[in-house]
Amino acid sequence: MDIQLKRGLLDVCVLAAIKDKDSYGYQIIKDMKPYVEISESTLYPILRRLESAELLTVRPVEHNGRLRKYYHITESGLERIKIFEAEWKEIMSIYKFVVREGKGND
Repeated sequence: MDIQLKRGLLDVCVLAAIKDKDSYGYQIIKDMKPYVEISESTLYPILRRLESAELLTVRPVEHNGRLRKYYHITESGLERIKIFEAEWKEIMSIYKFVVREGKGND
């Protein structure tokens, strides 16, 4: 898969993972696991990139004597998900065109 396409898809997946409630890295990985495999080495650069783009915010919370970073989606992050949903319709249209069978592609 094209690396830029995959990168964009993973960004939106991470935003969707925290859309309904704040979460932390390991929990995000667990929540995404039924849909997409993502490693810590992939997740944390995505989280930093999304924070830099102001699509999420981070707050440290003490947990068992250690600081755990909780991620919260911003209004811009929610808007990015909406944009993706609109873009996805076009992507699906392109996909249907590419995989069409027996419809004048002889």
